[in-house]
Amino acid sequence: MTQPADYREPPRLLARIESWPIAGSFTISRGAKTEAAVVMAEISHRGRTGRGECVPYARYGETPQATLAAIMAMQDAFADGIDRAALQTLMPAGAARNALDCALLDLEAKVAGVRVWDLLGRDPPRPCTTAFTISLGTPEAMAAATAKAAHRPLLKIKLGGADELGGDEARIAAVRKAAPESELIVDANEAWTPDNLERHLTACAHAGVTLVEQPLPAGQDSALATIRRPMSVCADESVHDRASLAGLRDRYDAINIKLDKTGGLTEALAMADEARALGLDIMVGCMVATSLSMAPAMLLTQQARFVDLDGPLLLANDRDDALRYDGSTVHPPDAELWG
Repeated sequence: MTQPADYREPPRLLARIESWPIAGSFTISRGAKTEAAVVMAEISHRGRTGRGECVPYARYGETPQATLAAIMAMQDAFADGIDRAALQTLMPAGAARNALDCALLDLEAKVAGVRVWDLLGRDPPRPCTTAFTISLGTPEAMAAATAKAAHRPLLKIKLGGADELGGDEARIAAVRKAAPESELIVDANEAWTPDNLERHLTACAHAGVTLVEQPLPAGQDSALATIRRPMSVCADESVHDRASLAGLRDRYDAINIKLDKTGGLTEALAMADEARALGLDIMVGCMVATSLSMAPAMLLTQQARFVDLDGPLLLANDRDDALRYDGSTVHPPDAELWG
């Protein structure tokens, strides 16, 4: 395997907060937003620059400003010759480590003159089908949005709103009517309760939903172990990195791996290997962000049952050298973007 870049000359670390407008708005059970705030890290060394992008996740107390500060606090460590292995122990899993881990991988590949999958001894990613997300709204609004996307083979439906907006049973029925041929997965974003869990799962089963993502709040999901699950149930907020895999199998059938949770591709790849060994299916997920956030996650798609890397499709515009999307088919990144 190709060796990492030589850091005897300390690399230069820069980072900044960027704002990318969303096309319209994006709504889940925890709220709506009209822009994606990302933090980009750049590591320059011997005339080459590696880049990594992360999305601070308010659900875990992360903010763009605190994430930027955490990244820049690593300047002395980089001056001392930090590598990815050391990064895993010096920083906790989360958005800041993700940006640095992916930037280091990009830099290593550029210095070595190889693609990142060859650097890591992994299979090259191939074009794959990504889900397209339908934002939370009234049943009527979601049906209208779904009708425009009904040609897409895989739709991810955001559920979990208040019943006065129509209720999730009405939402999923309206979406299915508007997209009779699409495969459906739904994401409740922790908004269901043990009292309505079986009723909502039954409604999803009647609509032919393939997978339900994080129906109950993390840490309050024990009810999943005591009921019959009529379709696969996927952990998102209940799983972060390898340390959180233990004990999931009685409650979940799959896990959603997001680089901003695992703290980068290095941990994500190891987590995917371990999850498959435990018999768990894999979903590769994302936050709303640019193609630079999606590109490293493409290395996980070979192992995934579901791919949800549509973040750039929800933006008003994307980076130069962006990932190529042909409808719902996403292609591997060019080296100019990442890796």
